[in-house]
Amino acid sequence: MIELGKKQELYIVKQVEFGVYLGESKTAGEKETVLLPKKKVPAGAGEGDRITVFIYKDSSDRLIATTDEPKILLGQTAVLKVAQVTKIGAFLDWGLEKDLFLPYKEQTKRLHEGEEVLVALYIDKSSRLCATMKVYHYLSTASPYGKDDTVTGVVYEISQNFGVFVAVDYKYSAMIPRQEAQGNYKPGDELTCRVTEVREDGKLTLSAKKKAYMQIHEDAESVYEIIQDFDGVLPFDDKAEPQLIQREFGLSKNAFKRAVGHLLKEKKIELKDGKIYIL
Repeated sequence: MIELGKKQELYIVKQVEFGVYLGESKTAGEKETVLLPKKKVPAGAGEGDRITVFIYKDSSDRLIATTDEPKILLGQTAVLKVAQVTKIGAFLDWGLEKDLFLPYKEQTKRLHEGEEVLVALYIDKSSRLCATMKVYHYLSTASPYGKDDTVTGVVYEISQNFGVFVAVDYKYSAMIPRQEAQGNYKPGDELTCRVTEVREDGKLTLSAKKKAYMQIHEDAESVYEIIQDFDGVLPFDDKAEPQLIQREFGLSKNAFKRAVGHLLKEKKIELKDGKIYIL
């Protein structure tokens, strides 16, 4: 069976002026073949030869084969560049002559030409290949990573209830729980995280924080640099409102207090009259 969106090894059944017809067997009937246009036929290939092709649809919605290499296959995820944005959706460069359609309803944020987005490839109700940015169900749970491994990934969804959903290596399912998420995230952000747990279902739980003793030191350095930006005097101390601390430092109030405590212990700052001074 010739399958849309997949790579297949097919036989050249018949040669014609405008290309060759391919089938699963050397004797496949006309209705069991697909056209490979002449310009895509490998040099020297003839009837009976077996070649690897990708199956998609042309501008007339007819099945067609190509020897070009697509950047994504059916059911897979990949990062593709936006070639064009229209009122009905966007078109993505996926390595083939005809760009891949990303319907408006399958987008999770406003897109711009030239940006790169994480998508999955699926077949829509009209039997056409399309892209979707809603990749949760397409991500693999068979990652090679274990607890405390450092991983990189891209944010693809934000949930106020659960946290930040991340595609590790663009293909493995992971999440930063709400309480572990530091700073402001948006879809498309590239992150480096630590694996805190591999769940029974194979999904990864991540933390954007390092181990406690490392994180405190890193937070303290960041806080010190920001106080320097305030000309050495921060107009509030660790008793400030959590929203203010989050806005200025991207830290929770508890993390900020730990960082301030670390700097006090190292005698780099002092607290006076509701302000923090660099010594």
